[in-house]
Amino acid sequence: MGKILKFTLCLALLAGIALPVSAANIKMRDADTIVVGGKPVRLQGVDAPELNTRSGKNARRWMVNYLAGKSVECQLTGERSYDRWIGVCYAEGIDVGGAVIAAGHALDCRRYSGGRYRHLETTGAKSRIRRAGYCR
Repeated sequence: MGKILKFTLCLALLAGIALPVSAANIKMRDADTIVVGGKPVRLQGVDAPELNTRSGKNARRWMVNYLAGKSVECQLTGERSYDRWIGVCYAEGIDVGGAVIAAGHALDCRRYSGGRYRHLETTGAKSRIRRAGYCR
């Protein structure tokens, strides 16, 4: 990471400012972690199944197809989870977390979303995906 970017990140974190990150070349780890501009971003408030499950593989596949060829911009909160920044990402203006939940591939994690995605959860996803304990 360049010195200017590190300095900007430090200043923004100290000031509590959300940082924008955008890129056209996106990589997917799974349905709730994407790599934007080389930065892993954990989608705030999204509870997606793990990759070692059929639902997790299907969710990742959906994300790959959904984001293919789109430009993504993330508003980072300044918080981190392991090696990932936490943020809300938008693909051409549409909230990616909301889209994956509305498509039935993830659930709302109320602890981190404040319930903003709860109304988007599908009946099928609620019956098929086990909600993480920390999201109840």
